[in-house]
Amino acid sequence: MSFTLATWNINSVRLREPIVLKLLEEEAPDVLCLQECKSPVEKIPTEGFAALGYTHVIARGQKGYNGVAIFSKMPIEDVGDKDFAGLGHARHVAGRLENGVTVHNFYVPAGGDKPDREVNEKFGQKLDYLTEMRDWFSAERPEKSILVGDLNIAPREDDVWNHKQLLKVVSHTPIEVQHLAETQEAGGWIDITRQDIPEGQLYSWWSYRARDWDAADKGRRLDHVWATPDISNAGHSSRVLRAARGWEKPSDHAPVFASFDL
Repeated sequence: MSFTLATWNINSVRLREPIVLKLLEEEAPDVLCLQECKSPVEKIPTEGFAALGYTHVIARGQKGYNGVAIFSKMPIEDVGDKDFAGLGHARHVAGRLENGVTVHNFYVPAGGDKPDREVNEKFGQKLDYLTEMRDWFSAERPEKSILVGDLNIAPREDDVWNHKQLLKVVSHTPIEVQHLAETQEAGGWIDITRQDIPEGQLYSWWSYRARDWDAADKGRRLDHVWATPDISNAGHSSRVLRAARGWEKPSDHAPVFASFDL
């Protein structure tokens, strides 16, 4: 069984329904995981997606914030969610495909502006969220699983446009990178994107603040595709669809793709 999976922080699925449909029409991934849907589940616009063959939907939502959803052409079973750090946010959902692969879709907290939990509660929440992810993976030790989503951390020096300038900027600080590394190690997760594209600058997010995001190219790789070691060798064809950042009324994130032969 071969399938292609995409992950995308859409920054409001209702507002950006047209570009989600564009992605599904032009790229046709078998599974699409969205984050920051910003919608109650019952108000997610599923009709257009279903018309394109995405008839299987698993979602967790809330009004105006957060929200995660999995759209699939293939049957997928809802296997639950976790409220890491007790935030009461819709930030995780998991589904199991018929081949036994579990797909975890995550939206890790962004962490606010100041990388100091003493003055910025959101930064503390982000670190606590990652710590609880780490502890869960350590206890459960996932198998035959794929983890995708906006993890809101660019871990490598070549995952940001300027490593030195961003060392004190939330998403690339050493403490965040360490927390993400511990979470990854606890589950034995393999970074599929970097397994396929081991060298060079690679980004999936460009700020709305840039006048010309494409020319400035001050990006960060915040969106990730990981897999457990038992299926990581089946992953291939990773790419970031950079062009989507330039579509009409875009998200500030671009979709990240990977394919698996299982």
